[in-house]
Amino acid sequence: MNKLRYLSLSRKSSFVIAGILFMCAIWQLSSNLLAQSSTPSQLNQSEALLDSYRHVEVASVSDALEQLTGRKMYLSHKMQPIFPIKFAGFALTVKLSKDEGNKDPGALSGMLAAIDQGAQSSVWVMVVEDGADIAGMGGLMGTTMSARGFAGAIIDGGVRDVGQLRKIGFPVYATGIVPSTSVGHYRFAGSNIPVSCDGVEVRPGDIVAADGDGVAIVPRAKAGEVLALAQEMDFKEHSMYSIIEKYKSIQEAVKRFGRL
Repeated sequence: MNKLRYLSLSRKSSFVIAGILFMCAIWQLSSNLLAQSSTPSQLNQSEALLDSYRHVEVASVSDALEQLTGRKMYLSHKMQPIFPIKFAGFALTVKLSKDEGNKDPGALSGMLAAIDQGAQSSVWVMVVEDGADIAGMGGLMGTTMSARGFAGAIIDGGVRDVGQLRKIGFPVYATGIVPSTSVGHYRFAGSNIPVSCDGVEVRPGDIVAADGDGVAIVPRAKAGEVLALAQEMDFKEHSMYSIIEKYKSIQEAVKRFGRL
């Protein structure tokens, strides 16, 4: 009898312990799922921000930046795309300094390392010192960036191998197309540092927004505020087109929406 009672108690204890362990597992799983659903990851938040910038016009972004910061935050007319495109991404900044006639095989190794370490949705923002007639990048660099999921590249200097870049659909803005090389003429001077690109300050992680109207640089700390105002401007402007067509008057549209 004692033996049977012992076995019965053992079984009950086993069931209780198993039940407790099962409930603990369910609680832990529920907590993990709740945490994942209630707090979006930083990566998802960043991608959502970029997606919104991909759907707003750069002209509106530029106007919003000027209103909120009082500064010119767009690149000049010299910065031209190798093909029409619209993109947005986070700035990965790189600087090349002149070092004419250098024979150092590692002079540009830091530049290559920066490409290979670049994250998806990066925009390669390269400043080439006095580089209007020097190709800061070409087909090899562009193909690597494309394979790594970069959004595009902005070169304060020249670009080459545009046939390859157009073939793979990798967007580049540059001051011109030239066949030259930076090898033997330049040295890597740093990456993920503040740079002045075509006269505009760009910091690592700033948002770079580009379309057919040009390129605007959005300081990361102002990204949400600028986006909200740019979206409001877009809505007003797009709403004005039908008013203009109906009344054949831009003055009527401006009076109604206050946007020009």
